[in-house]
Amino acid sequence: MLRAFLDFQRATLAMKCEGLSDEDLSRRSAPPSTLTLLGLVRHMADVERTWFRRAIAGEDIPLVWSDQMDFQAAFDVSGVSGQPAFLAWQAEAEHSRQIELAAPSLDVIGYQPRWDEDVSLRLVMLHVTLEYARHNGHADLLREAIDGTVGA
Repeated sequence: MLRAFLDFQRATLAMKCEGLSDEDLSRRSAPPSTLTLLGLVRHMADVERTWFRRAIAGEDIPLVWSDQMDFQAAFDVSGVSGQPAFLAWQAEAEHSRQIELAAPSLDVIGYQPRWDEDVSLRLVMLHVTLEYARHNGHADLLREAIDGTVGA
């Protein structure tokens, strides 16, 4: 059930971005806010990496968009093309799926340094699902402002 809900949220973000140009994907929600659909895609690549690869798998790797653990770097989309961002996000989501599928149970424990605590795979899957859900609300508003498209 957790896998299905997480995949639904991933698919929802992809749907919100479908068919848009780089210009549309980079359109800010309400300046001076830097929130964009492209920034959300890049951010979710970092979220996937942070929670599954770093916390659960214990990989010592930087964020996708920052070597300095700067989570805000993903939102800087000036001069950024959508295709590399989508490829990176899809690759991170696939890594996450493989980590989850290889785990003997949802009780596998990893460590989240930002929280300074151990976390189970179950908690990670729930947390990442909630992170997508929150940002998909933003994505819904962003997409509606671009071309009027609404819906899940």
